[in-house]
Amino acid sequence: MPDMRNLVIVLGDQLDLDASGFDGFDADSDAVWMAEVAEESTHVWSSKPRTALFLAAMRHFALALQQARRPLHYTRLGDAGNQGTLAAQLQADIARLRPACLVMTAPGDWRVLQAVKAVAETSGLPLDIREDRHFLVTVREFSAYAKGRKSLRMEFFYREQRRRHQVLMEDGKPIGGQWNFDADNRATFGPAGPGFVPARAGFEPDAVTREVIALVNVRFAAHPGRLDSFAWPVTRAQALDALAAFTRERLPSFGRYQDAMWPGDPWLYHSHLSAALNLKLLNPREVVAAAEAAWRDGHAPLASVEGFIRQILGWREYVRGIYWTRMPRYADGNALDAHEELPAWYWTAATDMACLRDALTQTLTHGYANHIQRLMVTGLYALMLGVRPQQVHAWYLAVYVDAVEWVELPNTLGMSQYADGGLMGSKPYVATGKYIQRMSPHCRGCRYDPAVRSGEHACPFTTLYWDFLMRHEALLVGNPRMALQVKNVARLSPAERQVVSERAAAIRRGDVGAAAAHG
Repeated sequence: MPDMRNLVIVLGDQLDLDASGFDGFDADSDAVWMAEVAEESTHVWSSKPRTALFLAAMRHFALALQQARRPLHYTRLGDAGNQGTLAAQLQADIARLRPACLVMTAPGDWRVLQAVKAVAETSGLPLDIREDRHFLVTVREFSAYAKGRKSLRMEFFYREQRRRHQVLMEDGKPIGGQWNFDADNRATFGPAGPGFVPARAGFEPDAVTREVIALVNVRFAAHPGRLDSFAWPVTRAQALDALAAFTRERLPSFGRYQDAMWPGDPWLYHSHLSAALNLKLLNPREVVAAAEAAWRDGHAPLASVEGFIRQILGWREYVRGIYWTRMPRYADGNALDAHEELPAWYWTAATDMACLRDALTQTLTHGYANHIQRLMVTGLYALMLGVRPQQVHAWYLAVYVDAVEWVELPNTLGMSQYADGGLMGSKPYVATGKYIQRMSPHCRGCRYDPAVRSGEHACPFTTLYWDFLMRHEALLVGNPRMALQVKNVARLSPAERQVVSERAAAIRRGDVGAAAAHG
């Protein structure tokens, strides 16, 4: 006879007391299972900030479960007998606890789902996988939406969700008379910089988090990143405080400056809420409602509120749908046949390119970069360099504290690297260094000139842009959104093409860009 009815599996990104896995939970006959295992920090080279955030949040959630009087079987990383992988630890604990059934909220990672299914099958136990109602759109609903569509543009999906959930709507029409205020949300800070920006909503590590930081610094000492400035929310109460601080202090200026960058200031007017959302410490409904309330109360302009809500109700739900309706084949996409290695300095920030050095330094320090830095700095460079997209994916999954595969993989392979051949994006997002010069002052202090495509002082972004167009000219010529760019590259003489190709080859060899390349 089984010793318990249900063993409820809770993963590190499912830290919600109201999750569907707890429906019908009976403390007298059920128990919760959680485990810290090295595999989750080593299947990709997980950065110290990312690992510390997951472990600290898990340990605080364990305390919340105990306060809620839900029996818990929790394995710590350093416990004797820790099996090292989720599958092996679950298998061992099933043998010890003898449940009649395994229950879980649907996971956010294809690899983990397959591992748990395999354990259930090996153990001869039923596995009850329940819908993750954290999200506003189910996978089944997205699949029905996507059926028969040759391309899946987020904008149209987003509009449908606005109508369905009646967000920023009035009498069946979008408030303000338009769906999208992107045109109003592309300002730069100008030469004087951003001026006063409210301090980040940071949280001083408590004893639990300090213990985790010490553990990570020892157990994963060789992993990238630093923990001396760790201040992420690790509890629901802290996450709610972070949401309140954002809507009060940053949301009013978020939209206008959402694409701007400034050296040495990683936080600016962004929300910094993605990690709390992806760990399920926050619910997207409450985040969207808080933003909409800020507009209705006259606290934040419509352009800022719409731009932020589009990230939550639009992009976040959309990429999850892409992931679960296209996996596992989606992860193998390489439409541009890219096979270069990711530069080693992505893990160290040892580059003499000012924009990349700043983005990589803050990434390794905080486990964070804003969406423009990810798309148009680190992602753009890897795309034009021709890095194998699976290496880019592994890096993004490893270094960012908000990285869970369902959200990171489509954003990286689809939006950033065009590896899906245009399923998500209508064109590859490529640009010269002039884009970075327009959106930031990075180029003022850089040894490279974004206006020059060849020669010793040519910006590697600009060189690689023209090289990218030349290498993919045949593929891009039929894309109407790339017509002008392809037309421009067609004007290059054979001699001009040659010098660009030679400079691009030097960049790929590592002769250009690495900090040591110029002493």
